[in-house]
Amino acid sequence: MIPPQEASARRREIEDKLKQEEETLSFIRDSLEKSDQLTKNMVSILSSFESRLMKLENSIIPVHKQTENLQRLQENVEKTLSCLDHVISYYHVASDTEKIIREGPTGRLEEYLGSMAKIQKAVEYFQDNSPDSPELNKVKLLFERGKESLESEFRSLMTRHSKVVSPVLILDLISGEDELEVQEEVPLEHLPEGVLQDVIRISRWLVEYGRNQDFMNVYYQIRSSQLDRSIKGLKEHFRKSSSSSGVPYSPAIPNKRKDTPTKKPIKRPGTIRKAQNLLKQYSQHGLDGKKGGSNLIPLEGRDDTLDVETDAYIHCVSAFVKLAQSEYQLLMDVIPEHHQKKTFDSLIQDALDGLMLEGENIVSAARKAIIRHDFSAVLTVFPILRHLKQTKPEFDQVLQGTAASTKNKLPGLITSMETVGAKALEDFADNIKNDPDKEYNMPKDGTVHELTSNAILFLQQLLDFQETAGAMLASQETSSSATSYSSEFSKRLLSTYICKVLGNLQLNLLSKSKVYEDPALSAIFLHNNYNYILKALEKSELIQLVAVTQKTAERSYREHIEQQIQTYQRSWLKVTDYIAEKNLPVFQPGVKLRDKERQMIKERFKGFNDGLEELCKIQKAWAIPDMEQRDKIRQAQKNIVRETYGAFLHRYGSVPFTKNPEKYIKYRVEQVGDMIDRLFDTSA
Repeated sequence: MIPPQEASARRREIEDKLKQEEETLSFIRDSLEKSDQLTKNMVSILSSFESRLMKLENSIIPVHKQTENLQRLQENVEKTLSCLDHVISYYHVASDTEKIIREGPTGRLEEYLGSMAKIQKAVEYFQDNSPDSPELNKVKLLFERGKESLESEFRSLMTRHSKVVSPVLILDLISGEDELEVQEEVPLEHLPEGVLQDVIRISRWLVEYGRNQDFMNVYYQIRSSQLDRSIKGLKEHFRKSSSSSGVPYSPAIPNKRKDTPTKKPIKRPGTIRKAQNLLKQYSQHGLDGKKGGSNLIPLEGRDDTLDVETDAYIHCVSAFVKLAQSEYQLLMDVIPEHHQKKTFDSLIQDALDGLMLEGENIVSAARKAIIRHDFSAVLTVFPILRHLKQTKPEFDQVLQGTAASTKNKLPGLITSMETVGAKALEDFADNIKNDPDKEYNMPKDGTVHELTSNAILFLQQLLDFQETAGAMLASQETSSSATSYSSEFSKRLLSTYICKVLGNLQLNLLSKSKVYEDPALSAIFLHNNYNYILKALEKSELIQLVAVTQKTAERSYREHIEQQIQTYQRSWLKVTDYIAEKNLPVFQPGVKLRDKERQMIKERFKGFNDGLEELCKIQKAWAIPDMEQRDKIRQAQKNIVRETYGAFLHRYGSVPFTKNPEKYIKYRVEQVGDMIDRLFDTSA
């Protein structure tokens, strides 16, 4: 049970809390009443503000809409004014640009093209909006006039600034290929850079806006003329250089030319000169003597002109390739891509046709030369054909994309040259075989026949053109294997051909030797010619080429030479037989000779003396140009005659067979030797 004090305290505590809660509740009620009052006041204010806003909105919205309409109207007016200004500007284009168009684009291409752009837009506007207006015709006429001026400017720029490439620069360009050291490429500036940029801009405008392709014809005509003239100028340079100094040259690279101009000989192709130099060497060694006649026109004395023409043509071919490559690079900047191949094809036609025509003229001249048996002229085909074949890959690359007729020109010329070359080889071999035996054409001294020297000289040319000549021969083969012949195959064909020529020459020389009535002179003639052939073969690579198909050729010629020496030596038998021991009378020493024996000894001495004098007189006029062979034959004959005569003189020189021994014993042994030493020496 709770004590009374605690209960009383607890009650008071509860009553205090209740009182506090009642006070709080009373405060809350007062606050709520104030809040309700404030709320009512705020609602009243808001209701009033809303009413005012509604009134304001009803007043402002019409104003706003009116303002918006006014702004739209203003914008439309501005746009209309702008359009009017733009349209009006088209009506002023003609008057604004007429002066510029009339004066032309020269010196102010940028401004001119800007005016043309304005005119172009005016034309488009009037075509779309007022096709029947007179203004359209006016700007159209102005546009056409402007386009014509641009075309004229294009032609003028191309004509005034397209220069012929100088022969010196072309030769530098060509010779750069042959230099072992790497050199910077010789630049070809066909047009100055500023002019080129103007040409390119005009070209692009004419294509894009002018709808005109005539300028491409103008371009190729002008550039074609320059290309053709450049190549002709190079050819003329060769002619002038050859007539003045004999050697065309190419100075150093342009950037060095100003400081140290130097003459640099052009590398000349192997032509007639090389073989003639060899023959001159043979002549110094006594191989070449007086020549007899032949219906073959001599190959000597004509090489300078032929070499110049050949060199000129070969360098013109190389020049065409280089210049055509350069022209295509220039054309790529000026001509639209889909017109480049066709324009280039037209551009190179004149120069290419000129080269092909000159090549065909060379072929035609070679055919005529074959008929005349002038094989020196035919030899010009060899270096040209070789160069054409070497250049063909570059040719094909340059002509890539051109018409088939253009691409086929060079192969056609090569085929023509191969055909005429093969014909020349065939006819030369036949002429060697069939050269007539004309007595008045035979060398009186039995020296080397002109037929032999011509044959060797011709064969010498083939050393420089083995592959070319072999290809000529192979081109005439009908066998299927010939269509894809190898270098070994063509080498064997050439070896066979050379052996054929040498065989024909040998048969003809044998036939010619029969013209001589004296067998000894016939033997000397054959000896000289065989020896000449052998030495010529040995002093060149011909012997190695012959050995490809005929291993024993060298030994065979030596045997023929020795055989002719033996035949010649038999001519002395009629001299030595008089004093040969087998034909001498036999007598006992100290026993008086009978008249018959004395007479026989006299006849032997007289026969020897007369025979010796006659042979020495005759054979003195004969010739053996090879000093080594001449000395060898003299020495051998001298040994035989001196030995025989010495024995005879020793046996009968002191025999009293006559009262006048000096009448019969006319020569000492040494004198006989001296007489033989003067054989084959027309100067003695």
